[in-house]
Amino acid sequence: MQVILLERIARLGQMGDVVKVKDGFARNFLLPQGKALRATDANKAKFEGQRAELEARNLERKSEAGAVHEKLDGTSYIVIRSAGETGQLYGSVSSRDIAEALAENGFKVARNQVNLMSPIKVIGLHDVIVQLHPEVESTIQINVARSNDEAERQSKGEDLTKRETFELPELPPEDEEGFEMDGDASEE
Repeated sequence: MQVILLERIARLGQMGDVVKVKDGFARNFLLPQGKALRATDANKAKFEGQRAELEARNLERKSEAGAVHEKLDGTSYIVIRSAGETGQLYGSVSSRDIAEALAENGFKVARNQVNLMSPIKVIGLHDVIVQLHPEVESTIQINVARSNDEAERQSKGEDLTKRETFELPELPPEDEEGFEMDGDASEE
């Protein structure tokens, strides 16, 4: 299905581009979210009539996102979770948890704006990208720890995960004669 994009969409195109997408993606995501219109002659004419208004609205949203970016970029947030001695969490920290931590600090961010490749499953410092607008993204640091004291120590650079070290016994020197084969290998 061909659609006209009403805003910039990553890996798809800019506002006003006519792009071909799979029918399900258009019907289930782009059209209901108001991010695109079907590419009919009537909709193309309608879009051209509203283009200036849509660009102004997009510019306004981008400037709002830029203001939030100035306050948010480079900040650090602490998330307390229970974990084992090796630092493995008994659960995980998802994009929902990060969005809630940001909301507690006065930032209104939806969980789908938090770009987390996979849930965080170990304690430590993790860099996370927050997509405030299709053209504006901020990087924040999530400090996952078992307590506030540990979070403070982690932020100073201390590694709190317990690692076990094993000493391997020394192996006797190998005898090269023990590796010779009886007979020719090509006979088989």
